[in-house]
Amino acid sequence: MRLSVFWRIILTSLFIIVVMAGVNLYALFQLRQLTALSANMVTLHYPAIESAKHLLTVLYAQLNSEKKYLVVRDATFLRHFDEEVEEFHRGLQSLEAQELTPKGNKLINDVKHMHQERLAMLHEKLEKKASSPAPLSGDYEGRRDALMERISATLQELISLHESGISVGVSRSRESSAQAESVTEQLVLLALVFGITLAGFASYSILRPLRQLQSHIKQIGQGNFRTPLNIRAPSELRDLVDAVNRMGTKLQELDDMKEEFLAHVSHELRTPMASIQEGTHLLLDEIPGPLVQEQRTTLRIMADSSRRLITLISTILDLSKMNAGMMEYRIVPMDIKRVADISVNKVQLLADAKHVQLLLETPGRHVWVKADMFRVEQVLDNLLSNALKFVKVVMKPDPSVGTLEVSVTDGGPGILAEDLPYIFERFYQGRTKAKQAAPGSGLGLALAKNVVEAHGGRIWIESEAKKGTTVRFTLPLMKPGESV
Repeated sequence: MRLSVFWRIILTSLFIIVVMAGVNLYALFQLRQLTALSANMVTLHYPAIESAKHLLTVLYAQLNSEKKYLVVRDATFLRHFDEEVEEFHRGLQSLEAQELTPKGNKLINDVKHMHQERLAMLHEKLEKKASSPAPLSGDYEGRRDALMERISATLQELISLHESGISVGVSRSRESSAQAESVTEQLVLLALVFGITLAGFASYSILRPLRQLQSHIKQIGQGNFRTPLNIRAPSELRDLVDAVNRMGTKLQELDDMKEEFLAHVSHELRTPMASIQEGTHLLLDEIPGPLVQEQRTTLRIMADSSRRLITLISTILDLSKMNAGMMEYRIVPMDIKRVADISVNKVQLLADAKHVQLLLETPGRHVWVKADMFRVEQVLDNLLSNALKFVKVVMKPDPSVGTLEVSVTDGGPGILAEDLPYIFERFYQGRTKAKQAAPGSGLGLALAKNVVEAHGGRIWIESEAKKGTTVRFTLPLMKPGESV
């Protein structure tokens, strides 16, 4: 199923949006993880550390109140001690409620048991003191201070545990942040490449058939109607391609009708025109009787016009045969210098009359090519008849590639750049005209192109307005050792 241009654009945009949405969701997921780590440190570790430090403060406040009471026996200090014990219990319960790690819970239980043991020691001591008011023994103080050290060390261990948790959390946050940054960059780059590739592919799948269609329309404009365009394209463009193919078929039918009409008319005109030309020559030879000067001038004009018309008719017939693939060429070894001399001699009188200088540059030796002598002579005749002012014919054989290049250069008005692509089309004469130029049919270059290409060569024009024109064509040289 071939998608339309609309759906190709929609699906491409949708794919790009989905990819970018996936990248954004991944980045959001990583951000939530970092937020969870930060929240864990804020809600768990920092409060636990603060609570444990507060318990240490309260614990030593208890010790201070106890010592004061044992020294002065003031009930106020005992009341302070009881309040601090309650505060210690509340802090320990709060810490126990927010603690989530097994090791932390064990340390809190150890602190609870040691604190209970410490209170039991004090109560036991106070009871003994009440029954026997003796000085406080060093044994009690030693056991009390050792127990206080153990409680303090346990609380410090709990603080270290949570500080380690903070360090681990920070390290994990950094690693997760770095990993998220790296993966996000890679995903963004991948999404960018994927998006550009997908957009490029969609654009290419639309633009490629358009360019092929544009090239095909140019070929139709140049007269090539026979080859239909068959390409894979979206449905909208497929309809346009079918319409262009139908147009090409119709144009080909019209072109075939035109060719048939020209060939038929040209063939029918050749015989009466030959009769007119022969009759004119008989009159000029004064076979029927003597002529006055005015009659002779008129007959010469008629003879020249009939000759040009017969040449035009012959050219049209030749082009019709070439286009139909029916032209027969008699390919034989020929000396291109000899053919060039013949063509130059034909136009020499006309060139002298128009004060056109003819210059022929050929190699000192004979140059042999395999070609139809009459057709090559016809090409040179057409090129030389188009030349004005100064004309230079140059032949350059190139044995390394096995071709002969022939160039005909004139010093005429040149050809406009916009005319060059169409200069070999039939009946096209361009827009640059010289004042002394003879009217032409626009068929000479078309015939020359067909003849040269039929011999396996190529023909092209180099020109610049107001600086003259050079027509170049190539013919295959005879291979070394090939018989003449």
